[in-house]
Amino acid sequence: MANNDTIKKTIIVTLLLCFACSVVVSSAAVLLRPMQIANQELDFKRNILAAANMLDGRDIETVFAERIVTRVIRLETGSYADDEVPDGFQNRAASRDPSLSTNLNNREDIAGINRREDYSLVYLVEDSDGNLEKIILPVRGYGLWSTMWGFIALEADANTIMGIGFYEHGETPGLGGEIDNPRWQANWEGKKIYDEDGSVAFTVLKGSVDSGSPQAQYQVDGLSGATLTARGVHNMMQFWMGDKGFRPFLMNLQDGEA
Repeated sequence: MANNDTIKKTIIVTLLLCFACSVVVSSAAVLLRPMQIANQELDFKRNILAAANMLDGRDIETVFAERIVTRVIRLETGSYADDEVPDGFQNRAASRDPSLSTNLNNREDIAGINRREDYSLVYLVEDSDGNLEKIILPVRGYGLWSTMWGFIALEADANTIMGIGFYEHGETPGLGGEIDNPRWQANWEGKKIYDEDGSVAFTVLKGSVDSGSPQAQYQVDGLSGATLTARGVHNMMQFWMGDKGFRPFLMNLQDGEA
C-alpha cells in the first residue's frame, strides 16, 4: 500500500489548500468592494448630516438628496467653480494631487496638513424657495497623533456655529478622543467665528470658558488632559476659517456675492 504521509504529498496538499483559501478571500474582497464603497459613501453623508443636526431617523440617502446641495468652490477667491474640476472630485484626493493643490509653508500650515486643495466641496442646505439655511464645510487638522477629519456646520449668516463632528482620527480614547463626545461638541453650538472686524476670533481654550467674559461667544472649553489635541482643533479652525481656507467664500456669502 502506498504511503500517503510523505513530505511531498503534505506540501502539495498544503499549497493547494493555501491556493483555494486565497481564491476565496480574493473573490470575497472583489465582490464586497462595491458594498464597502457604498457603505463608506453612506457614512460620509451621515456625518455631513450629523454635523448640521439633520439626522431625524429618516433614510440618510433620502434626506441628503432632498436637503443637501453639493457645490465646488475655488478656495482662493471663494467663488463657485463647479465646472472647473473633474467629475468625481474629492477633497482628500485633490490634496495629494500637485495639479489640484498647493504646498503650504511652515508659517501658513498651522493646521499641519502640508498641502491644501485649491478647490473644495461645500454642502448647502436650502429651503423650498432656494434660500440658504445652513452651510456645511469639510475641515481637517493634525492633533496629537493623527489628522482629524470632520465637518463644521454654520447658520446662514456664515458666522454662527450649528455643530461640529469628526468622522476619522486616531486621538487617544478618553483624552483627545473626547472630540467625539456629544457633550463637548454641544458647547460649540451658537458660538461665533468672526468678530466685528471679520477676523477669526474663535478659540478652543486650554481651560474653561468664563461665561461672563465678552469673548465667551467666540470660545469653547478645552479638553482636560488633551492639550495638544485641543490645540490641534484650535489651529484647524484658525486655518480653515481663515484666508487660506473658507473665509473668502463665507465673506462672499455674507455679502451676497458667492
